[in-house]
Amino acid sequence: MAQSQAYSEKFSIVTGASSGIGLELAKCCAQDGYDLLIAADEPDIATAAEQLRSFGNGRVESVECDLATEEGVDRLIEAVRGRSVDHLIANAGRGLGKAFLDQDWKEARHVADTNIIGTIYLIHEMGRRMRDAGRGRILITGSIAGFMPGSYQAVYNGSKAFLDSFSYALREELKGSGVTVTCLMPGVTDTEFFERADLLDTKIGTEEKMNPADVARQGYDAMMNGEGQVITGWKNKVQAAMAHVTPAERLAKQHSKEAAPGTAKH
Repeated sequence: MAQSQAYSEKFSIVTGASSGIGLELAKCCAQDGYDLLIAADEPDIATAAEQLRSFGNGRVESVECDLATEEGVDRLIEAVRGRSVDHLIANAGRGLGKAFLDQDWKEARHVADTNIIGTIYLIHEMGRRMRDAGRGRILITGSIAGFMPGSYQAVYNGSKAFLDSFSYALREELKGSGVTVTCLMPGVTDTEFFERADLLDTKIGTEEKMNPADVARQGYDAMMNGEGQVITGWKNKVQAAMAHVTPAERLAKQHSKEAAPGTAKH
């Protein structure tokens, strides 16, 4: 959406910013005076842009595009118009519940294409520009789900394991370049994720969740400080630590008790 004011020298890109953690991350940028380019694959991204204009004096533009596709990512990159990027916040993601073999294949693939392929394509294209400019910060929304085999969320957890690992590899490759990489690793957070992933009949879908604004603030601060990762919330820190010393088979069994259909708290 076009705006009348001129561009500022401070510019952030946030994907998956129509709601939840992504919208809250965009608010953090806006409050610090950054122009914003936000993207999501739904019309609500335009509503989010209107909301964000009240959080700062910067310019806010939105792009509705499917970030699971190269064409969608290309639309977002085109909207950058060659501007120097301070923050690339790769937050867009999808989840999907139920047993893998019971999932619709197109939906399962969409999770992988959004969480992995679209994310790394965007980072590949924009990260090169940031490295060439010798400055910038990249924030990737991973998850503590990446530390454990996700029975009844197998594709989602697998995709987050990829992102958690990828972020640290890229961070090492970019050392000394002026570009930092941070991985935000939340646990269960109070967003639309669980409804969209068809997890409302599960224990994990009905348990107490973190506030997305708190999660986003921790991620944003870690990015600004150039930290490698941030696990939000003490319970999630404990869970992540336990995952590192617990056999994978046991973790998968435990995850079933949280994510299998019909395990919801009543």
